[in-house]
Amino acid sequence: MKINLRKKKLTTGKYSLYIDYYKGKIIDQDGKSKNNREFEYLKEYLYIDPQTPSEKKENQETILRAEQILSIRRAEYAQGKYGIKDRSKNKLLFLTYYDKLKEERYESKGNYDNWDAAQNHIEDYCKKRNITFEDIDEEFVLGFKKHLNKTARTKSSTPLSQNSKYTYYNKFKAALRNAFDDGYTCRNFATTVKGFAQGETSREYLTHEELQELATARCKHQVLKNAFLFSCLTGLRWSDINKLNWAEVRDEDEGSRLIFTQKKTKGQEYQYLSDQARNLLGKRKSGNDRVFQGLKYGAHFNAEILRWCMRAGITKHITFHSARHTHAVLLLENGADIYTVSKVLGHKEIRTTQVYAKIVDKKKKEAAYLIPELHMNYEF
Repeated sequence: MKINLRKKKLTTGKYSLYIDYYKGKIIDQDGKSKNNREFEYLKEYLYIDPQTPSEKKENQETILRAEQILSIRRAEYAQGKYGIKDRSKNKLLFLTYYDKLKEERYESKGNYDNWDAAQNHIEDYCKKRNITFEDIDEEFVLGFKKHLNKTARTKSSTPLSQNSKYTYYNKFKAALRNAFDDGYTCRNFATTVKGFAQGETSREYLTHEELQELATARCKHQVLKNAFLFSCLTGLRWSDINKLNWAEVRDEDEGSRLIFTQKKTKGQEYQYLSDQARNLLGKRKSGNDRVFQGLKYGAHFNAEILRWCMRAGITKHITFHSARHTHAVLLLENGADIYTVSKVLGHKEIRTTQVYAKIVDKKKKEAAYLIPELHMNYEF
């Protein structure tokens, strides 16, 4: 059998790379000779005519990945045909293998995002080191755990949360398990080092009274105030509010609604707006204009949220994402069922939403003890 790397020209201005497995000639039902071929499309693409240095570099990296996959396929064939140990596997770069596993999960949007986020920290840990499977040992695995615990930072330069460390390390271990199953390592290093414990999720939110105080308090940036309150009233994430444009806002006879694609899940969403939520958007502009122009993510705006809360007499540690939690809790407290809240928030699984139901149950329990104790004689 011949195994070769091929490319196919696409209308997008790129080549699609695939592996051609040529298995010789066969005779069809009509007695005619024809080629017996199978194809494996790699989901790797090349610029047909790269113009910029970055496009040329991307082409070089793509070709390298494709050729490494080709080497794997040829080695796998030789291993099966001759019954020999494939010694080329431990020469493959770990990051190349991880990237391949990540791309296989592309259709699973949420899981893909977690693999992609974990890859950033794995690359940071492996930078300036061409780690192959031959280099992987228990010390390497333990080192990445220490990296997440001590060195790794978020985009805001803060240490990773317990659940982020838990998630990223689990993706790292999943890649190691796959590597062992595929014959790239002689040991399952995913079992050699204990992972992180999953942290109890803390979801800070505002009560209706606190939200009212915040609505009347002064905020230095009006666009930040409007966007935050809009999130409280709709449950939209910061990423979706930030990219929201006027083409996604539909003002109709029966009211206003949003039709947009969630940035995190890539799912199409339809969101009805109350009158007060619509009023926070202001006057309509042209379709491609951002609704909340001037809204930025960064330490300055995050700090202003805390200062705004202090002016309103709120001492909780509130972030922009707390607005989403606030929306969920207020819906449940005012009679919305868990299924509806799950749909409003765009959750794929209802168990994600059930965390908010626990918060509401806790509030009900606290309410049972709000009435001062009566002095009475209990007679039966």
